[in-house]
Amino acid sequence: MTAAALSTNRVRITARVPPAVQQKLKQAASLTGTTLNQFVIQTALREAERVIVEENVIRLSGRGMATFLSALDHPPPLNAELQAALQDHTARQTGTLDWAPRPKQV
Repeated sequence: MTAAALSTNRVRITARVPPAVQQKLKQAASLTGTTLNQFVIQTALREAERVIVEENVIRLSGRGMATFLSALDHPPPLNAELQAALQDHTARQTGTLDWAPRPKQV
């Protein structure tokens, strides 16, 4: 692969840090046998993946899961506001395959 092709497949991330932070990152990179750049990218990517999972996965205890599943199986009755919203939504439907975007209001 040419240098030009490599440059179009990558982007640059930069950060300015105090010298003490740079030194600590260099030390950690050295201890793991990686370059500073590799260490920073690997660590940032690992943390990004952890945050994404944490924000997208719901973890429940056994009791919490049982309560949640029970609520799905036995939902409470609709209150008046939700019932009105459901009726409004149903009245607007023309069929599942007949949907078309509303014209823009000018």
